[in-house]
Amino acid sequence: MENYDLLVCGAGPAGSAFAMTAEKSNSILVLDGAVNPKPCGGLLAPDAQKALAGFELTLPKDILVNPQIFSVRTIDMKTGNVRRYQRMYINVDREKFDAWMLSQAGGNVDIKKARLVACKKVEGGFESQCKGADGEIFSVRSKNIVGADGANSFVRRTFMPEIKTRRYVAIQQWFNIDENTPDPFYSCIFDPDSSRCCSWSIYKDNYVIFGGAFEPENCRERFETQKAKLKDFGLNLKDPVKTEGCMVLRPVSPASFCTGKDGVFLVGEAAGFISPSSLEGISSAINSAVALSDAMRKGGNVEKTYKAATTGLRIKLLAKNLKCPFMYNPLLRSIVMRSGISSIKLK
Repeated sequence: MENYDLLVCGAGPAGSAFAMTAEKSNSILVLDGAVNPKPCGGLLAPDAQKALAGFELTLPKDILVNPQIFSVRTIDMKTGNVRRYQRMYINVDREKFDAWMLSQAGGNVDIKKARLVACKKVEGGFESQCKGADGEIFSVRSKNIVGADGANSFVRRTFMPEIKTRRYVAIQQWFNIDENTPDPFYSCIFDPDSSRCCSWSIYKDNYVIFGGAFEPENCRERFETQKAKLKDFGLNLKDPVKTEGCMVLRPVSPASFCTGKDGVFLVGEAAGFISPSSLEGISSAINSAVALSDAMRKGGNVEKTYKAATTGLRIKLLAKNLKCPFMYNPLLRSIVMRSGISSIKLK
């Protein structure tokens, strides 16, 4: 039985940011249970850039990928409308970015390629069963548990009531770039016939990525239907190199969030923190993790302090629902796109 002050489940931006900022006197074990990369465009939005700026870190150049593009082509498949809007994203290799974030953790942090498979509360903390990448089962005792394990959080499902939120399945495929692939562009795609959410296409070095968020029922069929329609917009995608998938949340009310209780704490999308309009979650992952670290450093009622510290974040995310009708309501979206407001005219 290994003993730690804190067991952190998940080694994405939320788990890494917590490990980076937690009190150095704490012994911490981070479980990096990622078997496959999460479907993520790997674009650092301005909010994520701002969150990273708080660490005074600089991105290594090997994390960056080509191309770096400063606009997004918005495509409405229903009407055929296409507009370009300025967006200041940084295009990164998501796997390398996550590894770099995790590498910033201090010497008080142990990292293991393993995932949580069972956990129970015991006197003085928790006993957890973990499964390593080699299939080995080992036990960990910890005073507290931090769930940084994403939308379908095992930690949240084990210890917390079900949150009331919208759930989608994110599916993403990678394709080799060839002579028939159009010049690089980013796109945000809307197709109300196949999804009430959005999709995207992104270029990364020698690949073009297409992904989207779909209602769980018949999600793969919806994905394939939408992918086939891209041919009419210049992307004829065949023979994927790899396919990725995961659950993604879209908070709709205060009941869509859960920060934890009784020694169990949730950060990032495990807590429900993700933008319901753009599905951007890296900034919320980092900011919530830092808020939890600060709450633990202050001591006292950590649960209450952490929840209060994320009040502004929850309000900000819920306020983004006010933007959603102009993005996801077909009529309002058509009006906005036809108006050309804030769009870029090609020279």
